[in-house]
Amino acid sequence: MAQGWGNQAYSPRALDQAAYDVGLRQYMLSIYNYMAGGLAVTGLVAYLVAQSPEAMHAIYGTPLQWVVMLAPLGFVFYFSMRIGRMSLGAAQLTFWLFAAAMGLSLSYIFLAYTGNSIARVFFVTAAAFAGTSLYGYTTRTDLSRFGSFLMMGLIGIILASLVNMFLASSALQFAISIIGVLVFTGLTAWDTQRLKEVYAEGYDQASMGKLAVSGALTLYLDFINLFVLLLQLFGDRRS
Repeated sequence: MAQGWGNQAYSPRALDQAAYDVGLRQYMLSIYNYMAGGLAVTGLVAYLVAQSPEAMHAIYGTPLQWVVMLAPLGFVFYFSMRIGRMSLGAAQLTFWLFAAAMGLSLSYIFLAYTGNSIARVFFVTAAAFAGTSLYGYTTRTDLSRFGSFLMMGLIGIILASLVNMFLASSALQFAISIIGVLVFTGLTAWDTQRLKEVYAEGYDQASMGKLAVSGALTLYLDFINLFVLLLQLFGDRRS
């Protein structure tokens, strides 16, 4: 049995736990790094496209806007169905392309809202996301019992948003935004805990790499949806 400083004894089990904790931190860090990179790509693409009147007209002045709006959803479905058969490189490429497509679809916010309010809401979202994700990572409470309620809330938000595309009701949109903030805040904690539990299942190194990309996509979607909903609530619209 090895001896540490101060003659403290370390058992093999303690050493195994320490190795597990290091591996878990590396796995979660890779998820957050991918996610942060994806947000950077999205923000850069959205900003650059918004600076070009020609690009904005080509997207939002033609039926191409529907392709741009639905492309991120197509990437999510494709990624979900193909991740098991993808190589790590293909999974990474799909994630970066998805982030760029999301940037195209979000470019309108720079024309609809002031730059200061976008920045303010982004940092508020980042702080809320960080705190909620940290809670999901550290809590000993099993959040899976809330999963079904959160998923029902998510489905409700999607259906209400589709209906409101035709009704264009500001009151309904306000309610969707309020409920959506609560749902995606809960999903952030739940998803973080689920991703932490995935590591405990002991996948091989190649699979863990793809799972990190997949996990980044999950948390990325939580962040983006939370950001857009908060922007709808607190963003300053351009006159």
